[in-house]
Amino acid sequence: MSRFLAGKYEALEAYTPGEQPRDKRYIKLNTNESPYPPAPSVAEAVSREAVEGLRLYCDPTAKRLKEKLAGLYQVEPENIFLSNGSDEALNFAFMAFGGAGVVFPDISYGFYGVFAQLHGLPYEQIPLKEDFTLDYRDYCHQNKMIVIANPNAPTGMSIPVEQIRQILKSNPDAVVVIDEAYVDFGGESCLPLIKDYDNLLVVRTFSKSRCLAGGRLGYAFAGRAIIADLEKLQYSTNPYNVNTLTQLLGAATVDEEAYYRQRCREIMDTRRRTKAALEALGFQVLPSQANFLFAKTEKMDGGALYRELKNRGILVRHFTAQRICQYNRITIGRPEEMDMLIQTLKEVLI
Repeated sequence: MSRFLAGKYEALEAYTPGEQPRDKRYIKLNTNESPYPPAPSVAEAVSREAVEGLRLYCDPTAKRLKEKLAGLYQVEPENIFLSNGSDEALNFAFMAFGGAGVVFPDISYGFYGVFAQLHGLPYEQIPLKEDFTLDYRDYCHQNKMIVIANPNAPTGMSIPVEQIRQILKSNPDAVVVIDEAYVDFGGESCLPLIKDYDNLLVVRTFSKSRCLAGGRLGYAFAGRAIIADLEKLQYSTNPYNVNTLTQLLGAATVDEEAYYRQRCREIMDTRRRTKAALEALGFQVLPSQANFLFAKTEKMDGGALYRELKNRGILVRHFTAQRICQYNRITIGRPEEMDMLIQTLKEVLI
């Protein structure tokens, strides 16, 4: 840390991204990336002409991509905000709507606490119940910005849309952010509720179910007023936040909805088989509606198991927080990768 860093940032605990090692080849099950490539036509969207056009700034409104998303999800383009990954949309939401304070679960996406600290916002982390379920009543009548990942990370568990409706109804003067990064793997979207509640912001990403983690493309749905607030911050920081090539890739991705729905079904099927195989080995596995499983075993310490798997060429994600340090989060890869994981666990544990 240099002597020039502003004092208000000295105590900031930055987000720790998942490992992206280059030292050797791993079966990579640690960052919830898709194990499958984008649809073949997506690669064809980036032409030589498009690359030559990079000398010009991209369209700051991303009009074509917004129109395609609007058609797919049956909303108006004015109900859509595009961002450099969903993290940017979340960051702007904290900036814009968190002044009175922010509330989110104690076990959830680690960036929420970082954003609150970054912007000097008072925040409260409400403990999940002992079984890691979320009690929606804890979030009613808070009168502060509420952030809920649904399905949650790293647990993979979700709450019904009707419970989100109750949270929205009881907090009419506060924005409720529902982070739906993993909704395509069996969750229930609350997108239809934006027509009824002007305090709802639904945030999504192309990183998981749309196989574009490296493309950095996020999007959000809300009423026009909230979208206008987010765009005000966009135009006050980086109007060209989604580059030309990513806009092209995103538009081509929207055109291949059937391909991605099929990939999601395949991942969900592999998730089901992997959960059963882990339980057969004695693991406790939380019910998941995401593209990962959260599991622990009494046979080995969670950190030690993570390290042993890494030594054997398999990366999973381990967290050190006390409530979850015995668990590891396991991204669902291709069937043959999960078979290799199970075989390796047998060698380690039996």
